[in-house]
Amino acid sequence: MKYVLGIDLGTSAVKILLVNQSGEVCQEVTRDYPLIQVKSGYSEQNPEEWVEKTIDGLSALISGFDGDPNDIEGISFSGQMHGLVLLDKENKYLRNAILWNDTRTTKQCQSINEVVGKNRLLEITKNPALEGFTLPKLLWVKENEPEIFNQSSVFLLPKDYLRYRLTGEIHSEFSDAAGTLLLNVKDKQWSEEICHKLGISLELCPPLVESHDFIGTITKEISNLTGLSPKVKVFAGGADNACGAIGSGILTEGNTLCSIGTSGVVLSYEEHGNQDFKGKVHYFNHGKEEAYYSMGVTLAAGFSLSWFKDTFAENES
Repeated sequence: MKYVLGIDLGTSAVKILLVNQSGEVCQEVTRDYPLIQVKSGYSEQNPEEWVEKTIDGLSALISGFDGDPNDIEGISFSGQMHGLVLLDKENKYLRNAILWNDTRTTKQCQSINEVVGKNRLLEITKNPALEGFTLPKLLWVKENEPEIFNQSSVFLLPKDYLRYRLTGEIHSEFSDAAGTLLLNVKDKQWSEEICHKLGISLELCPPLVESHDFIGTITKEISNLTGLSPKVKVFAGGADNACGAIGSGILTEGNTLCSIGTSGVVLSYEEHGNQDFKGKVHYFNHGKEEAYYSMGVTLAAGFSLSWFKDTFAENES
């Protein structure tokens, strides 16, 4: 029997599934990590926590696996979107990751609209300038932490950073890159125009691959720490909602899903990249090649319930 691993880097925990070739979930491991909220509107995480908890979870899963680890042949990822991880020339992270639910960047969103233009931004990225996206976070660091910005060699999204740490390979893929406000969604390439207008080097943007692309194997160090075979193949994976859409069968025109997690989502399959929703819904590249999806989101769905429980019913199970 052969197996694959799915690693979902969520906002509150990393979840790891071991799945056999019949599609049955054989084992599941979850490891929590905290949010860092030093000010109202700030939401960050230490990228090293993602790595440590993932390694710990993989090690625990392999320890409890009664088969041959060599039978685990593949790993892929899903993950929280939009978060900003900045790496220096040695590929060391420079600061905590700024997450999707961080709202400090209202000023930067206004700047994007003024410099790029609201309509032009929609033409290129298919999405309006909102605080959750990656580009406003990048501009915030440029304006408020110039010493860190000037040391930056590349930015990564959360699950892409985790994949880099497991493989040593730096990439992003289209379903996650579509949520940065830096990708030309229809042409599937980083926008030189947006980067130029906002004073961002195109070299900060990582190489792009498809969600299903094989990008390498895990490093010897990760193999030693987890018990996984060093030959296990690693695939790029996708943004959490794109992967959720694939898992839910949202793969043809007319199909829609509703998902309630930390955030709340209504998502519909879109066959073409030239739809014009005038920025009223998100419009991203799908994890399925040459496909797209539209999505409406609320940032505080399940998380608001967690807040209510912690505030008013702390002792309730």
